[in-house]
Amino acid sequence: MKRKPNDLVTNISLPSIDGTIFNTDELKGKKYMLSFFRFASCPFCNLRIHGLVNRFSEFDNGFTIVAIFDSPLDNLQHHAKKHKAPFPILADDTTKYYQEYGVEHSFIGMLKGMFGRFPTLLKAMFLKGYLPLDFKGSWLTMPVDILVDEKGVIKTAHYGKDEGDHLPFEQIKAFSLGS
Repeated sequence: MKRKPNDLVTNISLPSIDGTIFNTDELKGKKYMLSFFRFASCPFCNLRIHGLVNRFSEFDNGFTIVAIFDSPLDNLQHHAKKHKAPFPILADDTTKYYQEYGVEHSFIGMLKGMFGRFPTLLKAMFLKGYLPLDFKGSWLTMPVDILVDEKGVIKTAHYGKDEGDHLPFEQIKAFSLGS
């Protein structure tokens, strides 16, 4: 079921690329963004993680991101460790939480992203080297970004219309800073 503003988040417990089990209960009292991504080698997803890592210092010190991928842990580690993210990157290869949070699959959305965001796709693949050579996870997963306040209440739930559709960075930054 899709989440909406004023819903409470439910606890998520998944393996992290650092080998630990991460639990969102650890974030009680903090603002964060819960982001559901596609498969680990997705060019759009890796470009988004790259951008979030590069601009992470612009967020409030108490703010973090929880990035979840539809991939097995070993495959995610192979693709995501190079980002050296200051936030947890988690593997949900059973898609348990994707189902719980109403993450959608769309063939049309995949095509819309591929063709409508073609320059971004080229940048991700050929300038950044995020080549989708192994597909472990779904091609059809649409991204979701959820902004959560200190009380665990959803303030924004953005369900992407195509494979590259995420909340704008400035909106996330404003939320983190309390604006």
